Amino acid sequence: MAAGAEEARILDAWHANAQAWERAVREGRIESRRLATDQAILDAVLAHSPRTAIDVGCGEGWLARALAEKGVQVLGVDAVPALVETARAKGGDFRILSYEAIASGALDQRADVVVCNFSLLGGASVDALLVAAPRLLEPGGALIVQTLHPAMAGEPYADGWREGSWVGCGEGFGQAAPWYFRTLGSWVAAFGAAGMDLVQLVEPLHPDTGRPASVIFVAVARQAQPRSPG
Repeated sequence: MAAGAEEARILDAWHANAQAWERAVREGRIESRRLATDQAILDAVLAHSPRTAIDVGCGEGWLARALAEKGVQVLGVDAVPALVETARAKGGDFRILSYEAIASGALDQRADVVVCNFSLLGGASVDALLVAAPRLLEPGGALIVQTLHPAMAGEPYADGWREGSWVGCGEGFGQAAPWYFRTLGSWVAAFGAAGMDLVQLVEPLHPDTGRPASVIFVAVARQAQPRSPG
């Protein structure tokens, strides 16, 4: 299947499963989130002491609300209207925006931190979003991405599209979204191609298994080098 079709399937799956996802998050069904990854992304963002943040792929808004409780002014954006409506109903600033729209400059806002928490599933769409990330950051700001640890995703260890799964999320889900697997090296290269430098890599561990529950990348916009005189 063509890459463009796979990108479309991601959105189709999230449109179809928005209600089930909101319930799974609200009821705390996902063990790795309860035990490791939710706190890990909160800690990673708050370590930068941000005044403002943009939550890209905010879903039903749990992270935006958690950051707001810590005094951060947060804008949440997502391409799935049902999730944005749920987020708005619980309070906060949320907008419906696709990654393509953000990449084309539709989001005219900057923040101290741009955070993508398990929300970068595509191939070309994610590459374009990463290219746009530096212009969403205040000077000295950071892009923080949490995603599935490549070492825990099974074989083959090579970039490419894979079928997704709702295993561990409870009942009520339909077809899962596909996702584009990237090796650790490919993630680093993607940040570099977007004009960003990776400054930190965190590997939150599952407390029961001792294995990586995720990986968190922290990247900053690459500073232009001054020209040599003469």
